Amino acid sequence: MHGTENPSAWVQRWTHLIHPGSRVLDVACGAGRHMRWLAEQGHHVTGVDRNPEALALVGDCGDTVLADIENGPWPFAGQTFDAVIVTHYLWRPLWPDIIRSVAEGGVLIYETFAAGNESVGKPSRPDFLLQTGELLHVTAGLRTVAYEDGFETPPDRFVQRIVSVRQTAEVLPKRFDLRPV
Repeated sequence: MHGTENPSAWVQRWTHLIHPGSRVLDVACGAGRHMRWLAEQGHHVTGVDRNPEALALVGDCGDTVLADIENGPWPFAGQTFDAVIVTHYLWRPLWPDIIRSVAEGGVLIYETFAAGNESVGKPSRPDFLLQTGELLHVTAGLRTVAYEDGFETPPDRFVQRIVSVRQTAEVLPKRFDLRPV
């Protein structure tokens, strides 16, 4: 079941950019692998997923919201989070909501499958595969801290991932350490 494996190395690598004690949203959280990781780092985590069985496995590491975010309203309208995490999930109509959910000074960590993955496995439908540079385009209003687009193994897969920050006047000169502290 999605969310029972280890946290993504990409999420782990960039968690240090999230300010201590932050409010974090995990979109399509599954069984909560990133929720657990972020709670262990001292963050207040909210996860949203449409699968009640997966949410039942989250435990007490944060708050959960049962919602079908593809067919219903965005459950966080008007709310922002200090960080938003999205992995192995792509539903393009939600991008404006996801981007708006990143607070000023907040971090977006996004990682999912990319074009080319159809040659090595699932997902294979273009609807679920990012096109070259697509995350860069979608996050154009944010400051890109890191971006990757390519092939990774094991398991064999094509991925695209980005870490972006919503800047404010106060953080414009801020330098982002590319290594965890």
